[in-house]
Amino acid sequence: MKTISYKIILMLFICMGLMHNVYAATFVVEDIRVEGIQRISAGTVFTYLPVKVGDEFSESQYAETIRAVYKSGYFNDIRLERQGNILIVSVQERPAIASITFSGNKEFDNDELKVALKDIGLAEGRVYNKSVLDKVEQELRRQYYSHGKYSVRIQSTVTPLERNRVGIGVDVSEGLVAKIKEINIIGNETYDEEELKKQFELTVPTWYSFFSKDDQYSKQKLAADLEKLSSYYLDRGFLKFNIDSTQVSITPDKKDIYITINVTEGEQYSVEEVKISGKLLYPDDELFRSVQVRAGDIFSRRAIVASTDALTDLMGNDGYAFANVNAIPDLDEEKKTVSLTFFIDPGRRIYVRRINVAGNSRTRDEVLRREMRQIENAWMSTKDVERSRTRLERLGYFTEINVETPAVPENPDQVDVNFSVTEQPSGQLLAGIGYSQSQGFLLNSSISQDNFLGSGVKFGVNFSTSEADEAYGISYTNPYYTTDGISRGFSILYRSRDGEELGISDYTTDVLSGKLNYGFPISETNTIFVSLGYENLELKPAFGAPREIRQFVVDNGDTYDNVIATASWVDDNRNRSALFADRGTYTSISGEVSSPGSDLEYYKITARHQRFFPLTRNSTLSLNGEIGFGDGYGDLDDLPFYEHYFAGGVSSVRGFEDNSLGPKDSTGEPFGGDFRLVANAEVILPMPFVSKDDKAWRMTAFMDAGNVFTEAGDFDAGDLRYSAGLGVRWLSPFGPIKASFAEPLNDKSEDDVQNFQFTFGSTF
Repeated sequence: MKTISYKIILMLFICMGLMHNVYAATFVVEDIRVEGIQRISAGTVFTYLPVKVGDEFSESQYAETIRAVYKSGYFNDIRLERQGNILIVSVQERPAIASITFSGNKEFDNDELKVALKDIGLAEGRVYNKSVLDKVEQELRRQYYSHGKYSVRIQSTVTPLERNRVGIGVDVSEGLVAKIKEINIIGNETYDEEELKKQFELTVPTWYSFFSKDDQYSKQKLAADLEKLSSYYLDRGFLKFNIDSTQVSITPDKKDIYITINVTEGEQYSVEEVKISGKLLYPDDELFRSVQVRAGDIFSRRAIVASTDALTDLMGNDGYAFANVNAIPDLDEEKKTVSLTFFIDPGRRIYVRRINVAGNSRTRDEVLRREMRQIENAWMSTKDVERSRTRLERLGYFTEINVETPAVPENPDQVDVNFSVTEQPSGQLLAGIGYSQSQGFLLNSSISQDNFLGSGVKFGVNFSTSEADEAYGISYTNPYYTTDGISRGFSILYRSRDGEELGISDYTTDVLSGKLNYGFPISETNTIFVSLGYENLELKPAFGAPREIRQFVVDNGDTYDNVIATASWVDDNRNRSALFADRGTYTSISGEVSSPGSDLEYYKITARHQRFFPLTRNSTLSLNGEIGFGDGYGDLDDLPFYEHYFAGGVSSVRGFEDNSLGPKDSTGEPFGGDFRLVANAEVILPMPFVSKDDKAWRMTAFMDAGNVFTEAGDFDAGDLRYSAGLGVRWLSPFGPIKASFAEPLNDKSEDDVQNFQFTFGSTF
């Protein structure tokens, strides 16, 4: 019994000792001290610490506390110590990134890469983290893969520097771009594989792939092409069309890519019946005019979407801005037909409370508001709002125009229309130099303001000179002389022109002219312009002038006072300015006549039509045709030779020298004629190596045709000249630049060929 009692007493002493040690390890924190920090503030450490002054703290909390501070990502090592009732946090900071350098990268710019890496967490000044660097390498590989460079190698080097810093070097070996070797479509029965592949942006290498890069595989491009393939079938009635699988394989040398697409076409469906239901606000015949689907047609998703949009626009123009139209199909699997019902929910009629404009720091408010076709306190018209935006864009005062239609709080049937604009300089003080192959070097200076004092008035004083031309002038136009949009303006001009330097007959003219002009809008896109002017012209035949000019002086003298009247009708539906429009149409008919009693009595009539046809989202076909005719009347049997039409050059038939086509004078120099015909066809393409959003560039593949004839009766289609080639236009800070390389297709021995042509700068 005594032995057992001693054992019990001994165990009690041991337990009391253990309990004493446990309580001794727990203490109340009287202060917290951080040691080892250099760049990181103590406050940052306190933010992550789960303990604060006054808390009880035990050794069992050490591990949890260290993990909490470590999660900050700022430290390589963390230790906790106790000094009395003071908790000491000792840290070893991770190094800071002093620099990031790249080598071997050509596909991406250094600054572009640094911005992308900063979003991931790697940037100069930040704390270095090995796991982040690994993530960066993966992201860089992904970026290069998206550009078709699958053999890319990326090697990162971390170099320790003084003051606990590191320098990171990223060495890139880009390798060659993997090209698409084959695209195979399996399962197609109705349509030929080559026809289907025409819908794709991706393709096997072609002669123009150097510019378009359409032979470089991209996951995003393939997804877009698969959507185009689906749309192709759905627009032709194959409702059950399905892309079963897509395989993309790359050769071991990572140079060639093979794409295989497996499809199931299914059966073709036709439309059995078309109905419209819901809340109908218009007569059935008016609604069905907006529907592009008819019973008996092959089912087409494109036609259904177009019909839905047309019905939505119909109601949107009458104030139902948030109308909802759904096309509901009902399939008959046995007959392979579809019954379509367009269900219409017009919603509330929406009114415009206020129209607000912002961002116009220089342009007066009234200049913007007079272009508005949407009216305050009237129902909202989506057509009028969009037209208002287009008219503002065509002013040329703004680089960007945005429109928002927020709802008015507590008024669900009202909205505000907010236009926000970003202004661009509309005034110019220029002294420049340019070059034209027909006129040589151009020196020009001008003070011009398209938006004078923010009023919308155009005012300019110009001077220009070249080897062929010298001009001085002043001009003024008020586009809103009246509140109805009637414009009025005037111009005064002196011009001296040397025909020999222009590559035509050898003579010079000195002209002093003044003109008063008006513009009368007759509809949203139609305008009539009229002007009346006076000119004093002095003709100076050169010593070697041809007999035609010398005889003209004998018959009519060498100084002429003429009163010139002009009138023109213009229908302009283009979406942007003339230089870079890619949607809409332009039609003009103009006439010029010297009034009876003038020293020289003549007239000229010119007509032009231009139309744009969208081909794809990024390409447009432009067709342009011009015809001009002139003649004398009264005592004058012919059009004065200095008013003749000419052709050839960058602005008419490219590939032939400026003004070189058509009749020649007795010395063999171009003399021009009374009748001109020119036609141009251009496919507008994205500019290689330039962002698609950059509207200052344009590339075209073109074909030109045209010629000049002595008079209209001499026209012969067999005498037309043709050319084809590539062209580039750039709206540069120095003025418009045009360049083209054209190959004449049927030039004759007497023609002057000039394959490469360009001009830059502008003249008054």
